[in-house]
Amino acid sequence: MSKPVPTGLTVHNMSKILDVEFDDGKSFSIPFELLRVYSPSAEVMGHGPGQEVLQVGKRAVGIAGIEPVGNYAVQPTFSDGHNTGIFTWEYLYKLGSEKDVLWAGYMDRLHASGFEGDSGRETGMSLTGPSTAPKSSGGGCGSGSCGCKS
Repeated sequence: MSKPVPTGLTVHNMSKILDVEFDDGKSFSIPFELLRVYSPSAEVMGHGPGQEVLQVGKRAVGIAGIEPVGNYAVQPTFSDGHNTGIFTWEYLYKLGSEKDVLWAGYMDRLHASGFEGDSGRETGMSLTGPSTAPKSSGGGCGSGSCGCKS
């Protein structure tokens, strides 16, 4: 199976949607918030399984800029300053094709962390108290030891 190659990429700042069209005829409209909370950066994904950091308060996040990374990815700069995620074409395809499942998982994690409804998505929200994320050993991202920030 060949890797997906984008044929179109459009940033819609008003609707906060990234449209991506691929050479297999598929196209996806991916909300900026979903891109931000599933950023493939160490700040979000951690440095290994179980070290993921739940992102909150990202409902209004925008994309301030987006730069190509070689011929295989793009690197957006989000309006909250986050700019370390490199989104490969394969990862954008996955985000687009699994958008509904990923969104449901994000909402489940917010609810498990004590946010009711979609309150954890509001700007200014932060995690307080004990996290419900699995505990990990070592100083992964989120512990402050790697210099990452949310």
